[in-house]
Order: sequence, then C-alpha cells, then structure tokens
Amino acid sequence: MRIGLVVLTVAAALAAAGAAGWISPLWWFAAVPLALLGLLGSWDLLQRRHSVLRNYPVVGHVRFLLERIRPELQQYFVERNFDGRPFDREVRTIVYERAKGTDAEQPYGTEQDVYQPGYEFLVPSMAPRPVPQVPPRVRIGGPDCSRPYDMALLNVSAMSFGSLSSNAILALNGGAAAGGFAHDTGEGGLSEYHLRPGGDLVWEIGTGYFGCRTRDGGFDPAEFADKAAHDHVKCVSLKLSQGAKPGIGGVLPGAKVNHEIARVRDVPAGRTVLSPPYHRVFSTPRELVRFLAGMRELSGGKPTGFKLCPGSRRQFLAVCKAMLEEGTAPDFIIVDGAEGGTGAAPLEFADHVGSPLTEGLLTVHNALVGAGLRDRIRIGASGKIATGADLVKRLLQGADYGNAARAMMFAVGCIQAQRCHTNTCPTGVTTQDPRRARALDVGDKTLRVRRFQEATVAGALQIMAAMGVSDPSQLRPHMLHRRIDPYIERSYEELYEWLAPGHLLAEPPASWAADWDAADPDRFTV
Repeated sequence: MRIGLVVLTVAAALAAAGAAGWISPLWWFAAVPLALLGLLGSWDLLQRRHSVLRNYPVVGHVRFLLERIRPELQQYFVERNFDGRPFDREVRTIVYERAKGTDAEQPYGTEQDVYQPGYEFLVPSMAPRPVPQVPPRVRIGGPDCSRPYDMALLNVSAMSFGSLSSNAILALNGGAAAGGFAHDTGEGGLSEYHLRPGGDLVWEIGTGYFGCRTRDGGFDPAEFADKAAHDHVKCVSLKLSQGAKPGIGGVLPGAKVNHEIARVRDVPAGRTVLSPPYHRVFSTPRELVRFLAGMRELSGGKPTGFKLCPGSRRQFLAVCKAMLEEGTAPDFIIVDGAEGGTGAAPLEFADHVGSPLTEGLLTVHNALVGAGLRDRIRIGASGKIATGADLVKRLLQGADYGNAARAMMFAVGCIQAQRCHTNTCPTGVTTQDPRRARALDVGDKTLRVRRFQEATVAGALQIMAAMGVSDPSQLRPHMLHRRIDPYIERSYEELYEWLAPGHLLAEPPASWAADWDAADPDRFTV
C-alpha cells in the first residue's frame, strides 16, 4: 500500500499547491493522473485475485499487457519464416500472394533443414511430363448413387455460418462458384449466404442436426429431404468427428447466436448451442451404414458420405464389415487429421487426441483396399492443406481430393490472430459483430479465394508433372520420402504397410489379423 499512499500524497500536495498558486497550473493538472494511479495502486494492494499486483502495484499491469500482445510480438518479431505455429510465415505468405495474384516465388534456396529428421521430399523424374491444361476432377458416386458429382482436387473445408461471418461465407462460396470447386457448409446449417452466390455445396450434418432438426434435437427427415433437394447441394455428409476435438461436441456461445443464426440452425436465439458428442440416429456400425443409405435416398440419390478423425482401426474395420454385409456403402469418406481445426477446442484434445492426417489416411485407405471397397468410395483429406506440395502428399498417401479450411481463411484475410472463439476477429472472418464483419469486402475476397484455389491446384499439377505423373492416379508411395535421421531416408513404400485389394477378405496379414477378427459390424468395440 506504500506506493499507493505515496502517489496519493504527492497528488494531493500538487493539487493544493496548484490551487494556492504556488506552482504552475500544469503541475496541478498532473495531479489528476497521479491520483488515478494512486487509486489503482491502492486497489491492486487490496484485491486478492492476482499475487503479482499485490507485490507490484501499478507496475504489475505491464506484465498483463505484454502477455496480451505476446502472440503478436511472437508472430511479427520473434518467429522465423519456417517455425511458426500452427502455420509458419512461409505458408501464410504463399497463400496471401496466390490469393492476391502476385508472384509466389522466392530466391536463394530453401530455409528448411533438409537433413532434419522428419523432413519429407517428393521424388522428381528424369522424364517430366507436360502440365495438364485442364485440372482433373474426381467422380464421386458409387453404384447406389444416381446423381454423381465431379469434385475438384481442392475445395473449401467445413466451416459453419456462426463460426464464420456472413461476409466470409459469401466470399468463400462466391470463390467456389467462380472457380468451379465445392464448399462444405460445416455443421451449422444451410444459410442464405451459402446459397446466394451459387457455389456447389457439400451439406454437412453434425450431431446437432442443425437445419434439419426436430424440437427435441433429433433428426428431421422431411426437412432434410426438402433442403437436400436444392440444386446447389451436390453432396451430403454426416460428421462423426472432427480433427481438433474428436469425440466431443461443439459449442457456439449464446452471444454469437443471433436471430439469423438461430433461424438457420433451428435453435433459440441468444442461448449457447451445444452439439452432443454422439449421434442419436445410430449406435452400431450397421446402423451407421443403413442411415447413410437412407440419407442418400432422402437426398434424391446425391453422393452421401461421412467425415471422421480416425482413431480405433478396429472400429473402422467394423464399419467396413457392415458395408460388406449390408451390400451398400457411402460414396465418399472425409478424413480429418488431428492437426486440423478452425474452431476452438480444449488444449488436451487439440494436442493429444486423434490420428494425424497421414496415419488417418493410411488407415482408411488401406482398410478400404483390403476390404475390396476402395474402388467405390472416394477419400477426401482435410488437415493443413495450404500448398500444392501438401495436396500432392495427401493424394499420394491415399486421398482422391483435398479440402482446406484455414488456408481458405487466409485467402479471405485471416491473419492467424487466434481469436476465432472470442467474437473479436480483427479481420471480420470469424465474428458475428457487424462492425467487424463489414471490414471484409466480399467482392475482393471472392476473387482471392478463386485465385488461391486455382494457383494451388496448378502448383500441385506442376509438381506432379515434374515427378513424371500426368494424373493423380499415377502417384505411388515410393515417390514420397522421409528423412529418418541425418544419414538415412526412406520412401513411404518402405515405411508403411500397403494392403492389396481384397487382402483382408482372403488372408489378413499378421499386423491386421487381430483387429479384423475382432471388428464387429454390430458393435463399436473399444
């Protein structure tokens, strides 16, 4: 309390002296801020919440100020071009430059340590191929699908209206419409901002069944069928889990649930919206497969699939067995990596739960190949795809196409401020504050989204051509290498096991036999 008393005493003395005319009036004005500091210091000494402020009144607030701006100091003044997280400066820069249509090349060689364990590189060919003039597309639609869809190699990943602002959704969908690629709605419902620009949509349904929800929070088949019939809805997807927080539900704070969001999601306005961690519509692998077939029928035969962050290989194999026994299968599966996630998540989940995208892709791809199902199911990859090299790696690891979320956010102006869940996004991307959202110019950002997707796919095709590949189907595991230590590197063909078609049905390899035998289509075995 000594500092507070001293400041108050000095302030009082200055005020008295100024009033008596003994000192300059300027000194008298200094008494006001000194008095405020004295009051602040006294409060710091009396409060019981912060020990730092009790020991260091007034001055201790500097510590909290620096802590508040630490991310900005780290990003702009401390981190190097290649070691920032979640996305480093090099990646953010290439996305910004491609979105703006400027030169994305750099001089003087790589800053990466190419002898560091974990460094990966793609293998160039001595006989490169011409770069395709027209990007290839992926036909999605198995034998049970009557309205197949040709998916682009890179698309907008799932981000809901509510998590993103209306202007951000308009820009993303406008870019998709202009560039001819798909836009996943996320689980927050089908809003007018998804529909107005005219881009192709993958309508995602989560555990909250937003947009096709009964009053008690269940699935409404009639409302789903009505909305799935919209011409812009090209595919429907059931979200089982997401990369940043597999196994738990989502939360949209009540402050962000305005009347518009409430109408889109079929929920009360102003109340926090909780998505449960589990689905009501199924409890076994067999019921999941049957429900997906029902979704496809309700949608009029449009491609139907599901998204998950893989965990238990045994449980996924149980779903494969259910597909075989039921004689039907989804048209696509989106694999979300644990490194993905645009929304907020508990730190323990973000850091420690779920398979990274590489392992997730390898599990799903090999399981489908081994069960003889791969030729009828397409795989999408979602998790930190931001460059052409990222896309080629995921195609090589088993995906047919890729989805990008945070990279698309960069394209519409995100600066990685990491305030997505606070409603105070500085660029208007992840906020429902109209004043902040209006900063995002839809026309300009629409062009940036289209340019970024176009340039990234072109970069991927250029890399594949340098590898001697003219189509993604020609990519093979031996074309991607990873450094094990400073002296040894191995190809993905050597590092991982790759099953042959029908291998699990004939004679499962020893490394898969136990999981295959234990997989039960009528139970999610732990």
